Amino acid sequence: MSIDVVPLTDAHAEQVLAIYQAGIDEGNATFETAAPTWERFDATKPPEYRFAAVDASGGDVLGWVAASKVSDRCAYAGVVEHSVYVHPGARGRGIASTLLGALTAATDAAGVWTVQSGIFPENTASLAVHRRAGFRVVGTRERLGRHHGVWRDVVLVERRSPVVR
Repeated sequence: MSIDVVPLTDAHAEQVLAIYQAGIDEGNATFETAAPTWERFDATKPPEYRFAAVDASGGDVLGWVAASKVSDRCAYAGVVEHSVYVHPGARGRGIASTLLGALTAATDAAGVWTVQSGIFPENTASLAVHRRAGFRVVGTRERLGRHHGVWRDVVLVERRSPVVR
């Protein structure tokens, strides 16, 4: 299967939100319990930092990555937080790595110096793909929040741009 990485647009909305909901339903992706509306997703994720991996032959969305600013304060102008999700049937094909590569190329080009994310420690596949993409573990935020009535830890990972100084 050939994969294209393209800008994530309104045309991908239904499939992107379905992939997001699948990750939510699995229980180790996010504190969220339901995918947002497309309007909310679209409003909080700048277009320059969001990409879809699509099947080149059929156009189906296989995964997506998106980032948003962590703060409006000028000191954090070069810091974004991202999420990456892959359709359950498309995992193990390097899609997350490809999407992270597209995101970090875009953030490097835009002068972003830190790309970060919070990952449940049980999500070992996500931690591994982030490590391979140049992210490092900064620390663990213990008992950060309740998820379905259970306290969950979150591992904070970050990638510092090698080109933005």
